[in-house]
Amino acid sequence: MGGQDPDGIPGDGEGPVREVRVDAFAIAATTVSNAEFASFARETGYRTEAERFGSSFVFEGFLADRLRALSPPVAATPWWRAVEGASWRAPEGPGSDFAARQQHPVVHVSWHDALAYCAWSGTRLPTEAEWEYAARGGREGTRYPWGDELAPGGREMLNIWQGEFPARNTGRHRSTAPVRAYRPNGYGLHNVLGNVWEWCADRFAADHHRPATPATRDNPTGPAEGPNRVMRGGSHLCHASYCNRYRLAARSSNTPDSSSGNIGFRVAR
Repeated sequence: MGGQDPDGIPGDGEGPVREVRVDAFAIAATTVSNAEFASFARETGYRTEAERFGSSFVFEGFLADRLRALSPPVAATPWWRAVEGASWRAPEGPGSDFAARQQHPVVHVSWHDALAYCAWSGTRLPTEAEWEYAARGGREGTRYPWGDELAPGGREMLNIWQGEFPARNTGRHRSTAPVRAYRPNGYGLHNVLGNVWEWCADRFAADHHRPATPATRDNPTGPAEGPNRVMRGGSHLCHASYCNRYRLAARSSNTPDSSSGNIGFRVAR
């Protein structure tokens, strides 16, 4: 587990490379789709935190001019806009819907929302160690599930931003791709890198795993305290110029009530 990529992000705690043991587990081949989340919401009446808060974060390039003008940018990352009415039901805010994206990953879901879906479906979120074990697909030490080259033979292997960020995307997909887009890894998992960030069960810390203790090597579950939860895999908005986290060892985090148009989840049990 972990990596020592020369372009790794030291503050994220990607390394050191270490041996970790996990018990047998099952994990979904895909992230949860809009159609699956809609079944959950329809049966339970559940309202996501974005729906209850009244807003969520949307990439500015996806917004109509009128909505962009009404939605304040995030100071440090001005391509993100806080959009009133944005949620999984309206991914780009009022006037949008997911009708044509039934098999795309559900987005604008918080860590708490993911737990609610898990409780309904008899599943749970994977631990970070389980996620990485499954994402590697049986490989050890490579940057990606298929090897070390991002686009072998010029083939597009994942859904990330290509071209000049944030002005021009030359990739195959404008935003999210269907949950089964691209070829699966060695364990049959689709889109473990790119497309949407995936929530994990663990709290986040950059250095919790560095001491070699049973708690960090044998079925690790992360630190006992901390405000943020782990996210893995990168998203369709990742680009080498600012968010080179579409690597197997890369990691990030967010507060458990956060949501945006590039965060989803995959379930395990």
